[in-house]
Amino acid sequence: MLNIKDIQEIIKLIDQSSIDEFTYEANGTAVTVKKSGAVQPAAIPAPAPVSQPAAQAPAVQPQAEPAPVKDADSQAEEQQEAKQVQYDFEIVSPMVGTLYRASTPESDPFVSVGTKVGKNTTVCIVEAMKLFNEIEAEVEGEIVEILAEDGELVEFGQPLFRVKAN
Repeated sequence: MLNIKDIQEIIKLIDQSSIDEFTYEANGTAVTVKKSGAVQPAAIPAPAPVSQPAAQAPAVQPQAEPAPVKDADSQAEEQQEAKQVQYDFEIVSPMVGTLYRASTPESDPFVSVGTKVGKNTTVCIVEAMKLFNEIEAEVEGEIVEILAEDGELVEFGQPLFRVKAN
């Protein structure tokens, strides 16, 4: 049976020789040593012969490049840009709180898309610390987009509505 010192000596001898693999068997036990750095020579293709250019080469017309194929994400972005609503003014939340679009759950919303608003028109209520604060349009125009949902927590300065001014 081989001991550790014998195996280490075999490894050193194989490392110094040109042998790539060595197997030793004794008493039903086998030890195989392989070099991991053994490199097989690769076939290198011969370079293609270089032809001499003709005296007058035919003129080559540049071909128009095909239009790049658009993936689903870029198509969705283009659709979003096309859907961009034209507006002149954003009504923003003056405080952190819960937005309510109507005075009671049973009532109709204060405004919807297409509603004409004046400077003093109430567009929603923001509840903060059990106080209900009416938010006014502060501009004359038409609501073109609603950016916050009923019951949504809104932040200070968060856009709530977009208005196209008259």
